[in-house]
Amino acid sequence: MESESSARPVVAVVGPTAAGKSELSLRLARALGGEVVNADSMQLYRGMDIGTGKLTAAERGGIPHHLLDIWEVTETASVSEYQRLARAVIEDIRRRGRTAILVGGSGLYVRAAIDKLEFPGTDPAVRERLEKELAALGPAALHARLAAADPAAAMAILPSNGRRIVRALEVIGLSGRPFSATLPDYRSVLPAVQIGLELPRPELDQRIAARVRQMWQAGFVDEVRRLAGPGEPGAGLRAGRTASRALGYAQVLRFLDGDWTEAEAERETVRSTRRFARRQESWFRRDPRIRWLRAGQPVPTRLALAVIDESAAAAD
Repeated sequence: MESESSARPVVAVVGPTAAGKSELSLRLARALGGEVVNADSMQLYRGMDIGTGKLTAAERGGIPHHLLDIWEVTETASVSEYQRLARAVIEDIRRRGRTAILVGGSGLYVRAAIDKLEFPGTDPAVRERLEKELAALGPAALHARLAAADPAAAMAILPSNGRRIVRALEVIGLSGRPFSATLPDYRSVLPAVQIGLELPRPELDQRIAARVRQMWQAGFVDEVRRLAGPGEPGAGLRAGRTASRALGYAQVLRFLDGDWTEAEAERETVRSTRRFARRQESWFRRDPRIRWLRAGQPVPTRLALAVIDESAAAAD
């Protein structure tokens, strides 16, 4: 029989970028005696702070935060490694009688933490061949190939996201099965309540533009310049297959490399982030377990707590 502490559900706060997930997670952590577990794939990277909206130590207000700053920008992201780390952290939090507050807009990472997901292996030779094709042909050509082989996966992956396109094609080549088949039905391995934050699209677009402007004012270009290092292809941020393609960072690198003006980099960051937010919304809307709350003004803590109580009671 589970103890009261180990039976506590994980509370996941999800939704598109700039919807206010971090603010709500702090208030829920204070109300529930909780600790925050990061589920934003880019906040895993050390030094990627301004561009990812990572809370400073002061902004965290003494609430413990886990799985921030664990990878160097040169490391390639691994969802299976994140799954291992996240589940260990969540288990420790629950064992200590605390509530794990899983927060982030990376849908696959959220599912990796709480759902029955198993990730196929990898083959260095196949991966290298696909990476060479990506470099030679560009992501759009590989995305078209993915759309022919697995339309569902192509719908879920941005045509510009070369890393995920390569991974999907690798899985298809190795397993002979669609990449989308690796995402099974929505079945949790942990008791969990998911709260989604939603906004009308025009309002979300305005918030994204304001957030990008704030990033620039806070010194985002200097942050990218520091992470990029001396400008050599094999050094710093440019060497990271995952980190170098992050929203904002990829655009500022284009500016630093002389391809765009700074104003163009900022505009492209806004445009790309808005497009990404629509993908996030589409991903999370497919999950019938998520309870959606209007995020325009700060969500009342009592309303979010009521949703958590109702969802937890329904699961009993």
